[in-house]
Amino acid sequence: MTSVGLLAAGLAGGLYLGQDREVQQQRSSEASTVVQVDVDDMQLLKQRQSQHAAARAWQRQAEGDAAAKAAAAAKAAAGRAHTLETKAIAEKKAAVAEAAKKKAAKDAEDAEDTGGPVQFTGTIPKSCSEFSGSRSTGCALMLDAGFGIDQFPCLDSLWKKESGWNYRAENSGSGAYGIPQALPGNKMAKFGDDWKTNPATQIKWGLDYIKGRYGTPCNAWGHSQDTGWY
Repeated sequence: MTSVGLLAAGLAGGLYLGQDREVQQQRSSEASTVVQVDVDDMQLLKQRQSQHAAARAWQRQAEGDAAAKAAAAAKAAAGRAHTLETKAIAEKKAAVAEAAKKKAAKDAEDAEDTGGPVQFTGTIPKSCSEFSGSRSTGCALMLDAGFGIDQFPCLDSLWKKESGWNYRAENSGSGAYGIPQALPGNKMAKFGDDWKTNPATQIKWGLDYIKGRYGTPCNAWGHSQDTGWY
């Protein structure tokens, strides 16, 4: 009986021992599973953290690129604005300087005009004493140019028609100027820079033109009568 009891106890103990081993193995397996799950979760967490970090880095890079582009665009715009402003200032200064130059020239011209014509200082011969003003000057200079006194009536008629012997006469259509109506007026500068205000300078040029083109004042007057110009 004692042997049977021991055998039964041994069997029972073995049964319990086997059960304990199964429980331990099950618990060990569950523990391993928990550990594996924790490891997987950790890896997943690290992976997500890495993805988030990469996304943040990309976002910072994109923001940096955008900021750099915006700064470059702003700098370029500022440069263009500065260039345009500098150009506008230069153009304004040039316009002001040009206006001042024109005003000075006009003031000088007005001053000359206000003072009247340059007075003839040459000798008026007796044969020209019956005339006055620019006509007497014209008569004297015509004789000096080698023409006879008989040519003066033709010259007188020619320039009465052209300008009325007015040294400031100007044709608004053609721009012809002065007693002989030179076109353009600055041709008369050949005989003096004062061609705008000096009747003698204008007359000298007119007589030279007539001599070179028509030979005599009467020939020039005849051509003017035929054509309306000389």
